Amino acid sequence: MNQAYLNYTIIIEKTSSSYGAYVPDLPGCVAVGNSKEEALQLIQEAIVFHLEGMQDDGQLIPEPISTSETVRVCLKQD
Repeated sequence: MNQAYLNYTIIIEKTSSSYGAYVPDLPGCVAVGNSKEEALQLIQEAIVFHLEGMQDDGQLIPEPISTSETVRVCLKQD
């Protein structure tokens, strides 16, 4: 059995009570955890589940195209 490794960008957002994670290249692929670590684990499982479902449905697996950058901005304080 062949294996393919794909590197998808994930976005993690902290809320007041949890951490949410989603994959821009896989609409609908989301996870929520009580900690950042839990959200990371759950989104990895969600990606595998999502991709396996796409394969089972005969859909093409989208290539990862999103990238992530951090931008530093300065706001003037009055």
